Amino acid sequence: MSGKRKDYISWDEYFMGVAVLSGMRSKDPNTQVGACIVSEDHKILSMGYNGFPTGCSDDEFPWEREGEPLENKYFYTTHSELNAILNYRGGSLEGATIYVTLFPCNECAKAIIQSGIRRIVYDSDKYETTPAVVASKKMLNAAGVVLQRYEHTNRRIELEL
Repeated sequence: MSGKRKDYISWDEYFMGVAVLSGMRSKDPNTQVGACIVSEDHKILSMGYNGFPTGCSDDEFPWEREGEPLENKYFYTTHSELNAILNYRGGSLEGATIYVTLFPCNECAKAIIQSGIRRIVYDSDKYETTPAVVASKKMLNAAGVVLQRYEHTNRRIELEL
């Protein structure tokens, strides 16, 4: 008979927690999104957050959401999902799961599908009616990617650093 703890966190809590923590690295003043890619045997393969590409200074590129096209962040930032895919240095991502704090846009959906990721566990879907997310879901469903909304357990997990 084992006396092991019974209040340990689930895999979904663990990996979504890593995605949330990754998102906290983002310097975006409005939106922090994190992603964590996991193998079928529960190994973390890669992580990412939204920000500028390597070599593009966080101080020289715009963080604004409004204004002239070349003076807002949307032409320059890389989303967390794409960063996680590009950060992966192993072999194939075939069969992997990506945990992401915000439902992927259409551009990230293309990268997810092409990389072989087969399951998305997402938290927020606040842009669900936008053309980018509607198109994303259409492509992901057509490609057979499993979409799973993260189920909050209301467990409070604190880190003291």
